[in-house]
Amino acid sequence: MTTTAPVRPGWPGSWVARHLPATLTGTPGVEDLVGLALRDNTRRVHLLVSRVLGKHVPVHPAEIRSAGLRLGQQVQTLLPPRAPGVVPLVIGYAETATALGQCVADALGDAICLHSTRRETPGIRPAAQFAEAHSHATRHLLAPADPALLHGDGPVILVDDELTTGATAAATIRVLHDLHPRRHYVVAALVDTAGPDWARRLAAELGTGITLAATVQARLDLPADVLDRGHDLAVRHGEPPRASPGAPRVTRLRPPWPDGLPADARHGFHPADRDRLEAALPALTAPVPHGGRLLVLGTEELMYTPLRLAGALADRGDDVLFASTTRSPALPVDTPGYALRDAVTWTSGEDGGPRYAYNLVTTAPDAVLLVTDTTVPAGLIAALGAATRHVLVATVGAA
Repeated sequence: MTTTAPVRPGWPGSWVARHLPATLTGTPGVEDLVGLALRDNTRRVHLLVSRVLGKHVPVHPAEIRSAGLRLGQQVQTLLPPRAPGVVPLVIGYAETATALGQCVADALGDAICLHSTRRETPGIRPAAQFAEAHSHATRHLLAPADPALLHGDGPVILVDDELTTGATAAATIRVLHDLHPRRHYVVAALVDTAGPDWARRLAAELGTGITLAATVQARLDLPADVLDRGHDLAVRHGEPPRASPGAPRVTRLRPPWPDGLPADARHGFHPADRDRLEAALPALTAPVPHGGRLLVLGTEELMYTPLRLAGALADRGDDVLFASTTRSPALPVDTPGYALRDAVTWTSGEDGGPRYAYNLVTTAPDAVLLVTDTTVPAGLIAALGAATRHVLVATVGAA
C-alpha cells in the first residue's frame, strides 16, 4: 500500500514539496521518518532529512535506538542459517548511519560491527575503499584494526539511513566481493527509494545473494530540471548559518572511559565491546549534572557512544535530546514546513574544512553535552554559543 505524503505545514517537507516541487509517496509512515531540505551540493540538490537518526534533527535517544533495533530485527529474519562460530559483519555508512549500524548489530546479538570512515588513523592501513558519488565527501575507507574482519564467511549487512539508487551499496559489495566473496549480503535502510532491480542484477552478475530490508519503501518524484530549480530556490531563500552571540560557559567533564574500549566502530566493535560499554554507562554519565534540557551532541562519525550516553541520561530521568555535528552542507530556511530551520558552522581542526550542526538554535537547550574523541576546535565551542549558554565537553576513547 502506498500513500502520498501530505503537503501540510506540520510536515517538515511541505515547503520543498511545494516549491521545488517534489512528491513523496511510500508505505504508511514515510512522512514520519523523513522531511525534505535543500543541499549545498552541485551533484544533488534535494536532501531527505531523517527524523529518527539525530543527525540533522535533535531527537529523543530512545526513538533513535528503537528505529535501529527494529531495523536489526527485520534483518535478523532475512539471514540464512549459519554454522556455529560464523558471525555476521555489519557495516554502517559514515557519517550518518554509524550509530544506526551499531544498533542493527546490537539487535543481531553476535554481530561484529564496522563503519566506513573518512578519517585516516596513523598505524592502521585501510583495507578497502569505495566511492559515494553524490556525496559532499565521496571517499569511504574501511579500516578494521584486524583486516581479517573482511575475510570471514558470515553474511555482510550494509546499513544506511537512505537507499537512494543502490549505487553506493553496489560499489561496496563489489569491493568486498573482490576481497573475499560472500554467499549473502543484506542491504538495510530506514528508507528505500531505489527498489530491488539493482540488487537483482548485481546478485546475478556476482553469483551471490543480495537481500534488501527497509523500514519503509518510498518514491521521490522530482522535476527534470531539479538542479536548476533547487539552485534558484537556494539563492532566493537560503539563509547563512547564524553567528554566535557570544562565548558560552565551558565545563570539561572527565568520564572514566574503560581502557582499550573503542569509542566507535571505525576499526571494529565486537559484542564484548558492547557489553563493556553497557556496564560502564552509569559511571560515564555520573559526572553529567542534572537539571534543565540537555542536548547531547555527537561529533560527525562518533554517534553511537554519545547516543548510548544520551539514552542512559534519559533513563535516569533527565530531559535529553540527541543530535550530531556533520560535514554535510545544507541550506537552512527558517520557515514552517522546512526540515532545517537553522545552522551553525565552524572550521574543523582536523582538515580545515567546514563543519555544521542543524536545528540547535530552534531547540534552544539549557546546556549542550559535546561528546568527542579528539581535540575540540575553539570555533565549535563558539558556534554552540548560538544555541546555548553552557557547553559541557566529554572526551571518550583514547586520551
